[in-house]
Amino acid sequence: MRTNRYLTSVSIILTGLLIACSSPKTESESNANASTVTLQEVSRSMVFDSHPGFAQAHASTVESLGNGTYLVAWFGGSYEKHDDVGIWLSKGDGTTWSEPRVVAKVRNDPHWNPVLHRDENGKIVLFFKVGKEIDHWETWIQYSEDGGETWSTATELVPGDKGGRGPVRNHLTILSDGTWLAPASHELNKVWNAFVDLSKDQGKTWERTPYFDIDRNLIPEEGIIQPTAWESTPGKIHLLLRSSAGKIARTDSNDGGKTWAPVYLTDLPNNNSAIEVAHLGGEKIALLYNPVEGNWGDRNIIELAVSLDNGKTWPVRHTVEETPDPDGEFSYPSLILDGDHLVYTYTWNRKKVAFGKVKIEGLK
Repeated sequence: MRTNRYLTSVSIILTGLLIACSSPKTESESNANASTVTLQEVSRSMVFDSHPGFAQAHASTVESLGNGTYLVAWFGGSYEKHDDVGIWLSKGDGTTWSEPRVVAKVRNDPHWNPVLHRDENGKIVLFFKVGKEIDHWETWIQYSEDGGETWSTATELVPGDKGGRGPVRNHLTILSDGTWLAPASHELNKVWNAFVDLSKDQGKTWERTPYFDIDRNLIPEEGIIQPTAWESTPGKIHLLLRSSAGKIARTDSNDGGKTWAPVYLTDLPNNNSAIEVAHLGGEKIALLYNPVEGNWGDRNIIELAVSLDNGKTWPVRHTVEETPDPDGEFSYPSLILDGDHLVYTYTWNRKKVAFGKVKIEGLK
């Protein structure tokens, strides 16, 4: 184990007023308008400085082990799409991290988009993609019973599938009825579509929905991919999605994820890069994203935002990191709620994985 020197300790007071609605305010809305949310930065570090096993690192995922330590996985190799790219892993407490090691390499093809999940029994599940081209990649899965120290042999999630099943990049959402909801998408011939995969038996079998209804005039060019999900009340599920329209897209379900409303655009900017939501309870959610409009826009700023009204408005905003260099990259965030802390990772200039942990206070 080694100690990373990239550590700060600072309290950030973030206060915002909700945008006024045209309809009369209820008492609860007035209380929400007066809310003050405090985020106290607990730790911040780089998971590694460099490693001889990979020149580039991207698409990290973070999961809590429930004891103040975290697993972080990413894909690393010479560069994205190179045959030597595998899935790497490190364990740490936010300031000290283990030496990165390969935990998944099923064959000499590029590996992609790991997603970690800790089930109700403490077992760690690792999903990841394998394939030379995104259009035809496969989803693989493996397990750890000892906090990521050892892993089962990887197997295909849905044998014979091409295009990808299960979570495409963001965490699973465990619904109130115990269903595993995996936010999913396909990229076929430069046409993007999204759906969800549902499992009633903790990942043993999966049933996917049809693609979401999307207006290609509203969302031109590629489309939508990489959803991130939350359940506001039992059976009411919501997704934000990466899009090629310059805005984050959204869809909602009232029947536990079986059917979905037509996709619509939010007011949140999106540069056609990944996003992730963490559910804070009820209608409170946090979002880590690049606040940049435009298809294939810059990724040189990353922001944390909090909504108190199920994503209608985002009164609390904090710039996590930015650079004036348009070629700088802070992207592909992973975000979880661990007790009363938000924990996140993201790609840092394709060379490193940044980690942060903040304590949340003032939510009502």
